[in-house]
Amino acid sequence: MDLGLAGRGYVVTGGSRGLGRATAECLVADGASVLIVGRDPDSAAATAAELTEQGEGTAYSLAVDLADPTSGEQILHAAQAQLESVDGAVLSVGGPATGPIRDKTDEEWRAAFEQVHLGPLRVARALLEAATRPQAITFVLSTSVRTPLPPFALSNGLRPGLAMAAKMMADEYGELGHRVNGVLPGRIDTDRVRQADAASDDPELTRRQYAEQVPLRRYGQPEEFGAVAAFVTSPVASYVTGSMVTVDGGATRTI
Repeated sequence: MDLGLAGRGYVVTGGSRGLGRATAECLVADGASVLIVGRDPDSAAATAAELTEQGEGTAYSLAVDLADPTSGEQILHAAQAQLESVDGAVLSVGGPATGPIRDKTDEEWRAAFEQVHLGPLRVARALLEAATRPQAITFVLSTSVRTPLPPFALSNGLRPGLAMAAKMMADEYGELGHRVNGVLPGRIDTDRVRQADAASDDPELTRRQYAEQVPLRRYGQPEEFGAVAAFVTSPVASYVTGSMVTVDGGATRTI
């Protein structure tokens, strides 16, 4: 399917690895221009070069930490300078440290809030407030929006609030033609998930047990998630807003 992305411009945060990279790859492959944002300048630049070589569109890079209070303005200015148009963003951010809630300190909660919650929110706000044409903002969240995941206390505490903020943004900005959605990945085979499995006493058993809880009996692949996130952000999904789209192989036991 042609997603209608050719000639459009998008920001992808967390775009040099994992789910962000998988989404950026789909966008560039379909002809979009994409600003890859990551904390490591070398990794972001290498990813941009690789995606440009492989795809129909062009990728650029920017090194910014979303926890920086000025990150929203930095990303906005770079997008305006490098992209012919700014048509939206996919806001992905690396997940916070794993572990039970009883072990998490106030400092860990504050740091995670700045990175995971406030960071993407300030980027979305900066882009929407400066928009001169309808934009599509897609937050990469987690199935922890709908049900808690035992190893991820910080994510369980922060992602649902960001999902509700996204829902409110869809209401507030909808009359201007902007769309705001969330995509909720389940057990996707990324570096972060593999690291979480490896931290268990028996990584192979842990992986097998998690896979058995998924109706499709396997982990998802990053490109499977990326295709859905690219679709939700594309003009083909022009009447989808305020939605939380689950990509988890059926593992979430709520509607």
